[in-house]
Amino acid sequence: LTICGCPKGTKSLNVTHLCCGVSSVKVCWIVLLNATMDTKMLPELPRVLLLLSGKRKCGKDFLADALLKRLGPERAQIVRISEPIKRHWADSMGLNLDALLSDGAYKERYRKEMIEWSDARRQEDYGVFCRAACLTINREICIVSDVRRKTDVRFFRETYGPARLRTVRIEASESVRSARGWSFQAGIDDVQSECDLDDAGPWDLLLTNEDADGVDELLARMQKIVEG
Repeated sequence: LTICGCPKGTKSLNVTHLCCGVSSVKVCWIVLLNATMDTKMLPELPRVLLLLSGKRKCGKDFLADALLKRLGPERAQIVRISEPIKRHWADSMGLNLDALLSDGAYKERYRKEMIEWSDARRQEDYGVFCRAACLTINREICIVSDVRRKTDVRFFRETYGPARLRTVRIEASESVRSARGWSFQAGIDDVQSECDLDDAGPWDLLLTNEDADGVDELLARMQKIVEG
């Protein structure tokens, strides 16, 4: 079984295949050779990239979706670094991609294995999944809703330049996150994908997302740094 994570229209890119075994399924994952792609090979570059980070159940996806509605889909889009990972997992394991991409319980069953598999791929090329996700960019404003590692920020800074980036850290207390369905899981909440940005910063915005009544204010603050 050969699986390509790249969308149609990218056949001219310089690519190679790296093979790995996942649950006895032989998978070929297309990896772009150049760690810093020529920007002429990228889709239309966004004017602004809004990089959202935060712990599980802090509300990253909720705020990203709400901000997209404010900005409008004709101007903005959401890009998820995890989408190429989940697409590979859905194709190779026969899983529901839409459920994996949602903020529900379904993806939690497979989160640990997806983290371990993707971390191994990142050891070979730290930007592999960021690069694949960027192939879908076609709007002036790009909301990256799942920045988790310092290398993610590094990739976007090196690829698009720091002037285009707006970084947002979203926080919520453990009690609030628990009320939203979070519970600590070893191998998930204590590994790089959750903890690598704990000591990062400074952030362009640091938001506390705990009160539903305060959502409009949070969205207004994010919109301001995007429009500014």
